[in-house]
Amino acid sequence: MNAIQSPPNAQFSSVYGPVQSWRFGMSLGIDPIGVISTCSFNCVYCQLGKIQKHIIGRQIFVPTAQILSDLEAIASWEHVDAVTLSGSGEPTLALNLREILAAVKKVTKRPTIVLTNSSLLGDRTVRSALKLADIVAVKLDALSPDQLRRVNQPVATIDLPHILAGIEQFRQEYQGYMAIQTMVLSVWKPDIVRDYIQLLQRLKPNEIQLNTPSRPRALVRQLDARGNNVTVSGGDACHNLRCISADVLTALAEEIYDVTKIPVRCPPRAILGKE
Repeated sequence: MNAIQSPPNAQFSSVYGPVQSWRFGMSLGIDPIGVISTCSFNCVYCQLGKIQKHIIGRQIFVPTAQILSDLEAIASWEHVDAVTLSGSGEPTLALNLREILAAVKKVTKRPTIVLTNSSLLGDRTVRSALKLADIVAVKLDALSPDQLRRVNQPVATIDLPHILAGIEQFRQEYQGYMAIQTMVLSVWKPDIVRDYIQLLQRLKPNEIQLNTPSRPRALVRQLDARGNNVTVSGGDACHNLRCISADVLTALAEEIYDVTKIPVRCPPRAILGKE
């Protein structure tokens, strides 16, 4: 299937894909951040490469009118299962997030998904905007302050208690489908598995999504990386991360499901608990 193309002569389109997602089917991407990658994290595995603007302040990056214009240029929605807000950084940094979600739902008539790193969930206005989404996948990679600094490299004002409190507050208020997405970079020790399971039992997500880095990390910013397309243009263009095996990830998923009975999704197998 051919990707939806940007309008002629456009340097940037806020709409990209659709992308085949292992979590959400054929997903059309909405990028509310724009050409310059902007995030409150600078994760070591991020396919966008090193984040160009590492900030926590919210602002309007892409006007809602531009997003609507890019959406309305699409002739057919036949092959689109869902619309996902992600793209060039942390979508909750977009001050017009609520407006974007409302407009996207009206135009596309498709389920809306937001992928967030959870750093702004302590903000009441962010939580309120996210309530418009059908699915919110909140990131939780770290179970210790040191792990947060090493893996996610957040803006200095963000700490783990802040993130966990925000997720818990959002879970209490949100009536939609909340998933916890976790990138597993190495084999977990038993105490980490135990702590993670206890946290899941407290947060009670609808689903757990475990993943490992499946693509190289671009060292130079590439807009196409939004759609999982990383082009290697030289020997130093990308950094390949060492990953745990699919068998190790599946075993972890089975252990978590056996204790929590919360559905667990991980590639390449089907979701545990919903066969």
